[in-house]
Amino acid sequence: MSQTVVLITGGNRGLGLGLVKSFLLQSNYTVISANRDLSHTTSKALSDLPKAEGSNIVVLKYDAGVEQDAFNLVKDIKDKHGIDHLDIVVANAGISKSYPLVKDVRRVDIQQHIDVNAYGMVFLYQATRELLQKSTKKPIFVTIGSGAGSLGRQPPVPNAAYGPSKTIVNWYGVRINAEEEWLNTFVLDPGFVQTDMGNAAAQFFGMSEAPVTVEDSVSGLFKVITTATKETHGGKVVSYNGDILSF
Repeated sequence: MSQTVVLITGGNRGLGLGLVKSFLLQSNYTVISANRDLSHTTSKALSDLPKAEGSNIVVLKYDAGVEQDAFNLVKDIKDKHGIDHLDIVVANAGISKSYPLVKDVRRVDIQQHIDVNAYGMVFLYQATRELLQKSTKKPIFVTIGSGAGSLGRQPPVPNAAYGPSKTIVNWYGVRINAEEEWLNTFVLDPGFVQTDMGNAAAQFFGMSEAPVTVEDSVSGLFKVITTATKETHGGKVVSYNGDILSF
């Protein structure tokens, strides 16, 4: 059986790590976990994760805030590991560092979030496009979005740096899907999840923790990714529970 090759950015922690684990437990998968700091203990531990028969993991450097890193990542995938195609790309890497009101947000805060969350997704798509075209399956490019980036479902909390960056992600998710007839592209909303980033935001907003467990979110995300079709999901925002959401 041919290998299914999956690339997940930010795959050493939180939702990314959960998805890496889930795909590795399927037979005949090559899972590429692209992480910013290969020397970090969370990155080094990836090679010890349980694997199903015929599955393996490749850990490579990638910083979503550096434009050239996406292209360097693909070069390493091809030249150092001899991988000639990608079947699924999950643009998961992102940041959420501050939660200002619009009246208080600084240009540098907006730009930092857009650089990583929005531009990072765009350049990852550009860099991986050729390898996705070589898939013999039905290739998928999916990005992890957020309800914070919604217009109609926007949560009533200060979020003038992170939220707009995810709104841009929604736009590109729709546009790429429309431009590429051969590629299924959509945005996944993981919910308000108990990751380090999610719990930090929850505590900032006066909550003890985020309401959705990592396990529930990852299980739902994995199911959506592995069952989605372009006809049912392409160009849409999809909840981790499978619901098609409004923008």
